[in-house]
Amino acid sequence: MADSAALLVDEILPYQPMRQWVLSVPFPLRFLFASKPKVMTRVLGIVYRAIATHLTHKAGFTKPMAQTGAVTLIQRFGGALNLNIHFHMLFLDGVYADNKYGASRFHWVKAPTSDELTQLTHTIARRVARYLERQGLLVRDGESTYLTAEGVGADNETPMNHLFGSSITYRIATGPQQGRKVFTLQTLPDCGNDPFAATVGKAAGFSLHAGVAAKANERDKLERLCRYIARPAVSTKRLSMTRNGQVRYELKTPYANGTTHIIFEPLDFISRLVALVPKPRVNLTRFHGIFAPNSKHRMQVTPAKRGKVKRPCPLDEDQTPAERRASMTWAQRLKRVFNVDIETCSKCGGDVCIIASIEDPSVISKILAHLDEKEATVGTARLPQCRAPPATGLFN
Repeated sequence: MADSAALLVDEILPYQPMRQWVLSVPFPLRFLFASKPKVMTRVLGIVYRAIATHLTHKAGFTKPMAQTGAVTLIQRFGGALNLNIHFHMLFLDGVYADNKYGASRFHWVKAPTSDELTQLTHTIARRVARYLERQGLLVRDGESTYLTAEGVGADNETPMNHLFGSSITYRIATGPQQGRKVFTLQTLPDCGNDPFAATVGKAAGFSLHAGVAAKANERDKLERLCRYIARPAVSTKRLSMTRNGQVRYELKTPYANGTTHIIFEPLDFISRLVALVPKPRVNLTRFHGIFAPNSKHRMQVTPAKRGKVKRPCPLDEDQTPAERRASMTWAQRLKRVFNVDIETCSKCGGDVCIIASIEDPSVISKILAHLDEKEATVGTARLPQCRAPPATGLFN
């Protein structure tokens, strides 16, 4: 998570305003994308072209005159560990266009309005449905829309398809309770208004949100946003076991009906994790437009100057390309993610010298147990015995 965010901010995303576009799709398309990743790739291309055309026209240019770009991180999970394939797209909040002198200049555009989001969602839904119809994967009969036998995979029913369907519909996949809704813990629902309701476009089961943005000088905010969309599916802090051996998972944000926790049987919990694993050779990070590897503009806009043209290595540069692209060390990760600098002494400000490296698990356990015992002893120091208040007025 931290490595992916650092790579995007340091080497890919330019010093320009960025906006996050989040697209959620209907339940049938989630199943289709999980079972047929190639179809998901085609649909993602349709979504990118629709948003890119909207930004280009809003900036006052036509498609050949301006260029934009995006990085898509495909998330496969929802808040309840359900299979929910949706797209987090980090778009340039504007376009690049050449001026009359031939120099490329960035043109910022305003945030999309509610009407623009609704219209754009309608456009995406119509184009995606038309593409799936041509491929024979979708049928629209009047007001109803459903997947064909080829889209559902009825001729090639596999256990994975069963796990996909159960995870998408919040059903129990295995065990004596198979087919029933998962067990939940609920509280009183929140009667307040949704603060994001006015910034979401909805149409035909599609949902498009574009309310989060980072300015050109807000690189820390952009990195936090990249960490959020690159986070893993399971949060171990919200995962626990009940007394009877069931798995309890706390939702990050309660649902509208008041649901706060999901209860899984151990085997059903494993089936949920299996459904979240993508198929082999399916890349969940995609680059579009000027950020694409084969774009001729990538070298001009990315901070690392990556592109199709190889850059000559300066003579005074000591590090090799392999060393420059090497992963961050554990000390660098601690400093960047948690703001903990273990290489500098907190008292004198000098460099910390590593005395020894302890790797034996038994020794590590003894040291940590000793530190916990010492901390508990210091925190619960024995207090003096209580005594009665001084007597007053007895001898007067």
